[in-house]
Amino acid sequence: MRTTQRRKIEPARVIIGAVLLLVGLICLLPLIHIVAMSMSSSTAISTDTILLWPKDFTLAAYKYSLSGGGFVNALLVSVERTILSCTLTLLLNVLAAYPLSRSKEEFPARTFYSWMYVITMFVSGGLVPTYMVIYETGLMNTIWALVLPGCASAFNALLILNFFRSLPKELGEAAAIDGAGHWRTLFSIYVPLSVTILATTTLFNFVGAWNAWFDGMIYMNDSANYPLQTYLQSLVVDTNTYFLYSGSIENIEMLNDSNIKAAQVVLTSIPIIALYPFLQKYFTKGITVGSVKG
Repeated sequence: MRTTQRRKIEPARVIIGAVLLLVGLICLLPLIHIVAMSMSSSTAISTDTILLWPKDFTLAAYKYSLSGGGFVNALLVSVERTILSCTLTLLLNVLAAYPLSRSKEEFPARTFYSWMYVITMFVSGGLVPTYMVIYETGLMNTIWALVLPGCASAFNALLILNFFRSLPKELGEAAAIDGAGHWRTLFSIYVPLSVTILATTTLFNFVGAWNAWFDGMIYMNDSANYPLQTYLQSLVVDTNTYFLYSGSIENIEMLNDSNIKAAQVVLTSIPIIALYPFLQKYFTKGITVGSVKG
């Protein structure tokens, strides 16, 4: 007869599990509170304390936010900015990482250019010179003022560089014997084998571009061109923006600045929350391999 053995529960595992659960709750509770706030009426928010469950349930704040106006326009600007930033940054980082991953015999200046990348991670040109470049090139108040300054990411390029160096050099040698040039080798061999690190850097770029707000404030003279985060930041400064244009009795009864802001914060967070589970399997492996191997 087979005897079943009970798995012994180690105290260390219990402690680690409890700590992780506590940290998870600490991270999750503020989000639940914001969701509850966004689904509560203005009367409930004014008279009661909203914690983790909505009171006087209503979706009026979401309907108002998605009905048009500044929020939808800012959302479209952020979507355009994020798509352009992720695409251009990934392309430029791959094109920079490939030659730097070659041997010194193939690319003697490899060390010099690698150090040039590393230096920019510690010493930047500064805000004023960057602003002057944007202004003098006529990019002010355009989407490219939000996209181009962040396209050359030294950190992401170095991650991809180290990942390329971890690939067997025999792959490139075999491709060269078959008559493949550098472009064919890069896009037919290196890129398909680097999905892990490319997905990781794309996640970094997506989060950075989606959450950026300061550049929109200094490069955009017209509030109609604000990205989403800059738009939300402006609402924190001016809490009565909505009601300057709202004469609806429903808005007065069901909405105030608190539940509208909460609803828009929730809507802003949805893309990040939706994207991360699909890229999570690449994230840990990609950041580990890309930063350690080389």
